[in-house]
Amino acid sequence: MNFTVAKNKAKQAISYYRTHGLLPLVKKTIESIESNKSAIFTKNDVLGFYDFALYQPSGVTYVEGSAEANTVTWVVPAYGKGSGGHLNIFRFVFLLEKLGYECRVVIVGSHPEYDIKQAKRQISDWFFPLKAQVYDGLASVPASYYMMATSWQTAYYVRNFQNAKHKCYFVQDFEPYFYAVGSESALAEATYSFGFNCITAGDWLANKLRAEYGADAYPIGFSYDRALYKVKEAKRTTGKKVFFYARPPTPRRAFELGLITLNEVVKRIPDVEVIFAGWDVSSFKIPFAHVNAGTMKVSDLPDLYNQCDVALVLSFTNLSLLPLELMACGVPVVSNRAPCTEWLLNDRNSILTEAVPERLADAVCELLQRPETHAAIRSEGLETANFSSWELEAEKLKNALIEIDN
Repeated sequence: MNFTVAKNKAKQAISYYRTHGLLPLVKKTIESIESNKSAIFTKNDVLGFYDFALYQPSGVTYVEGSAEANTVTWVVPAYGKGSGGHLNIFRFVFLLEKLGYECRVVIVGSHPEYDIKQAKRQISDWFFPLKAQVYDGLASVPASYYMMATSWQTAYYVRNFQNAKHKCYFVQDFEPYFYAVGSESALAEATYSFGFNCITAGDWLANKLRAEYGADAYPIGFSYDRALYKVKEAKRTTGKKVFFYARPPTPRRAFELGLITLNEVVKRIPDVEVIFAGWDVSSFKIPFAHVNAGTMKVSDLPDLYNQCDVALVLSFTNLSLLPLELMACGVPVVSNRAPCTEWLLNDRNSILTEAVPERLADAVCELLQRPETHAAIRSEGLETANFSSWELEAEKLKNALIEIDN
């Protein structure tokens, strides 16, 4: 193990300790050591790991009247602190509860057995304070009016479960794009043909699922935490700052393309400082002035954003919440032009360009060097953010459920 790997392992251990405490860390370390030992002598159980992908009907067949029309069972993969996908799922569970729905949360997939009381407490502490009953697995889940898959793996569990009137699919991204073409991309893509009613994050996904898979799709949009993300009076130092959402282990966020682009920007404007956040980039050779902010607490992000003049946010699947959060802090956004970005970003509230380093660098430099362009994009970005509302999107979800029932 080299020094960089050891350093990263140490950071992971410290983060786990801060989240879970000393005894769970010791237990996790022992389990990891034992697992690595046994892995030397154990064959990979492909059939066992993908057993969920087989059609194996479970539970009694739904009987009309066996569940109230306001019950929604959300089937989720194992969660972890800081998971953005789970944050959005639990946000809508929370908002539906406020609208009078009775929700349940079912955790499925390969994971250690949950202490249900602890799981409910963690979900409330890490995400949102839910009333929902939490289940580990589907064995004891009662009848449900609506059952909601939330990822491609969970879609197979929902397909198998028979005791639900309406089967739905909360689609936040086009998950086949997460993998190289092969088994997992094929298994993920197959779920869009299960006949579920799809609730999608934005119009791009809704249009894609309708056109390519014949799915019934109901788009809802994004918003942001208004108490957190806002324009602040930032303590500014000399020189311009460019924020870059750096996620090397997430190919769809195009770290390499971003790094090449920013290197070009600094060649043109040498006093620019680049701020990398989202991942520790210390193992990468970066030949220009930069700040390696790494993985940050959500509560610290608004202050960082408010120090920046421009943000480069690349996405080759669906957008994250980040563009809206940056706009709400008054930071103009540069991104790649594509159907997966244009459902939210446009030529008024951001600068979109083809995904080549020179064009992206042109866009960043234009915002840094032309105050009138910067002011116009900033103003439209703030308006786009302020127009959005999580409560409005929750109403859209409620109306979609009503339409599905009708």
